[in-house]
Amino acid sequence: MLRTIDDARFWDRIARKYATDPIKDLTGYERSIERTRSFLGNSDTVLEIGCGTGTTALALAPFVSRIVATDVSSEMIAIAREKAVAQSCQNAEFSVATAERAPGSDGSYDAVLGFNILHLIADRPSTLARIHRLLKPNGLFISKTPCLSEMNPLIRYAVPVAQFFGKAPFVSFFTATELDAEIAGAGFTTIVRERHGSGRKDARIFVVARKSAA
Repeated sequence: MLRTIDDARFWDRIARKYATDPIKDLTGYERSIERTRSFLGNSDTVLEIGCGTGTTALALAPFVSRIVATDVSSEMIAIAREKAVAQSCQNAEFSVATAERAPGSDGSYDAVLGFNILHLIADRPSTLARIHRLLKPNGLFISKTPCLSEMNPLIRYAVPVAQFFGKAPFVSFFTATELDAEIAGAGFTTIVRERHGSGRKDARIFVVARKSAA
């Protein structure tokens, strides 16, 4: 719980600046948005965990029936709500919640989205199990995750230093293969595994995984 509170404070503190920062790889981001759209339907009810300031939720809202988006940071959620009002978006709901305690009853959603969030969650197995329960049979978990173990090894030394000075939240290190195993262990079957970055190497793995109908 203390870690969650500390992380929420970190994101609250940087939220306004974060909201104005440009997307680093806009081409890669747009590819992921379009790919995600291709798996969503107009009648779908969707959950996004770790929604930040709501950019992705609001981009996808016109293409689904309803999207519920959550984040641990109340300041991020406040900004997302401001953006929803500015864009006159009526079918996106934003609320403060941890990924492990995402809102909804079992079988509530056609799809659950998690972009750039799984590496920031301390208890991924619990979160993935929760996502599995929240999905309808054949529901989809769509994610894009930085696999930090595939990045410059120096980041392993830089992150703890930044955390010590309050300049970074909790992060975990794993490879795409390790993440695949965790997703499979939660009861999902991966149907898409791609990398959308515009550069020569992309450490962010895009995954679409299906919950079994059984």
